[in-house]
Amino acid sequence: MDINWLAVIAAAASSFLLGGLWYSALFSKAWVSAAGLSEAQIKGGNMALIFGGSFVLALIASASFAVFLGPEVNAATGALYGLTAGLCWVAASFGVNYLFERKSLALFLINGGYHSLQFTLIGLILGAWR
Repeated sequence: MDINWLAVIAAAASSFLLGGLWYSALFSKAWVSAAGLSEAQIKGGNMALIFGGSFVLALIASASFAVFLGPEVNAATGALYGLTAGLCWVAASFGVNYLFERKSLALFLINGGYHSLQFTLIGLILGAWR
């Protein structure tokens, strides 16, 4: 199967940029609170590992979604498939874990919302870049 690696990299970059916006500008305080983290925990840790690892994982997600979509998908269909994957596979799977882990609805909505939009963007970019 032919994979457009430039599209995969662009899709991964969109995930990375969306995550920065989502978890800092849009939902920073709500996410930190719902996740039970402190500001010190957010600012600490190995940032190279966190950001580098996140980008590698976004690359893996984008590449595997490119394989799933195949070569004949356009931007609209890619976005629809991405929304479906994000909402019905990723967020729904989080929901199962969050119920058993007794995590809050707020954390579920923040994380599930991010991944729903993340995969919508991935599908849109991969579908558009055919």
